[in-house]
Amino acid sequence: MRIDKIFIIFLFVTSVVVAVSSGSIKTDMPSYLIALFLFYFFSTLYYHLRVAVKHGNARVDYTIPYSLAIALYGGPLGVFVYEVLYMSTVFFIHKKKKIADDEELLHTFYNIGSFALNGSIAYYLFHGLYPTFEHVPFGFWILIITIAIVMILLSHVYLTIVFLAMGEINSFKDAMAFIKSRSILDIGKIAFSNGLLYFFLLEEQWEMVIGLFLLNYLVSRSNIAINQSIQHKLERDKFEQMAYTDFLTEVYNRAYMDKKMAELNNAKEKLGIIVTDIDSFKQINDTYNHAVGDRAIQHFAAVLQNHLSEEDYLFRSGGEEFTIFLRNRNYEECLSLLEEIRKGIENTPAVAEYNNKTINISMTASFGLYYYKTNEALEIKKAYVYADQLLIQSKDQGKNRISAKNGMVDIPLSARFQ
Repeated sequence: MRIDKIFIIFLFVTSVVVAVSSGSIKTDMPSYLIALFLFYFFSTLYYHLRVAVKHGNARVDYTIPYSLAIALYGGPLGVFVYEVLYMSTVFFIHKKKKIADDEELLHTFYNIGSFALNGSIAYYLFHGLYPTFEHVPFGFWILIITIAIVMILLSHVYLTIVFLAMGEINSFKDAMAFIKSRSILDIGKIAFSNGLLYFFLLEEQWEMVIGLFLLNYLVSRSNIAINQSIQHKLERDKFEQMAYTDFLTEVYNRAYMDKKMAELNNAKEKLGIIVTDIDSFKQINDTYNHAVGDRAIQHFAAVLQNHLSEEDYLFRSGGEEFTIFLRNRNYEECLSLLEEIRKGIENTPAVAEYNNKTINISMTASFGLYYYKTNEALEIKKAYVYADQLLIQSKDQGKNRISAKNGMVDIPLSARFQ
C-alpha cells in the first residue's frame, strides 16, 4: 500500500479514536444541534467561494475553515461530526458536478481526519491553557491566534508528508517553502472569525453567529469580484501587449507605432524620428539561412534597445527595418546617441548557430534622422517619411552612416558619420 494512503488512514483513524475517547458533546445537545446546523448550512452555502490550489493530484483549500470554533464549542466529538457531515457533502457535490478527483474518497478521509484531529488538538490546548491566559490583557485573542497558527502549521505538515510520499515535493527546501506558504493575513482571518464565532456560541447569540457568517460571505464575494477584475485587467493588458509586440524581437510592432504616432502628432513635443535597417541584410540570408537572419535581426533590436531610455520608443516597422522615437533630447543629443548606436552595431557581432557551429556575424546599419517639434503644420507621418528618405540617402552614399535633418531651423542641416 502507498505510504500516503497509510498516512491518510492513520490520520482518520486517530481522529476517530480521539473523538470517541473524548466522551460526549461538550455542550448541551440542543445548542450544539443549532450550532451544527448553522455551521453546516453556511459552510455548504459558501462552498462555491472556496479558494483551492492544485498540487499534483490533490487540492489544497485556502478558504477560512470553521473547525476551530465548532471544536472549542462542541469538543472533539462535536468537530468530528461536523467534519464528517460537511466533507461528505463536498464529496457528493464533486461527484454530482463530475469534478471529483480519481481519489476523491481518499481525499475526503484526509480532510475529515486532518481537520477533526486539529480541532481536537485545539480544544485541549485552549481549555488547558486558558486559565493561564484568562487574566492577561487580550489573553483570549493571543491564545486563539496562537492556536490558529498551530493548526495551520499542523495542516501544512500533514500535507507535506502526503506530498513527499506522492513525490510532489522532492526537497527539504520545497517542504519548508510550502509549510510557510500561508500568509499572516490568512492566519488573522481564521483566528478572528473563529474567535468571534466561539464567543457568540458561548453566549448563544445566534443572530450574531448568522451575521458573522453573512459578513464573511460579503467579504469573500467582494474579494472574488476584485480578484476577477484584476485578473481581467491583467488578461486585457496581456492581450494588448501581444497585439502590440513583435513576436521575433519582442519590441513594439508597426501597429503600436501607428498608435503612438496618433498620440504624439499634435503633442507639441520635440521628437527625433529615426529609421534604420541592417546593411546588406539579404547577403546574410543568402550566405547562411533565414534562422541566422532572424538571429541577426534579434541582435540588432537588442543593441538598439540597450541604448535607449525608458521614455524612448523602439518599433520593428518591417523586416530588418526599425523606427525609433527619441524624446526629451535636443538635436545634437540625438545625433550623438545615434553615433553611439551606429558604432555599437558595427563593433558588436551577432552570435548564431549554423551547421552545428557557433558563428559571429558582423554587420553595420544605416540611419535616417529627422528632428522636429510635433505640430499641426507637419503631420508626424510626413516627418516619418522624411526620416525614411534620409535613410535611403545614407544607403546611396555608402551605408554605415547617418543622414540627419533638423526641422527646427529654417535651413536644413545634414550630418553624416562614417
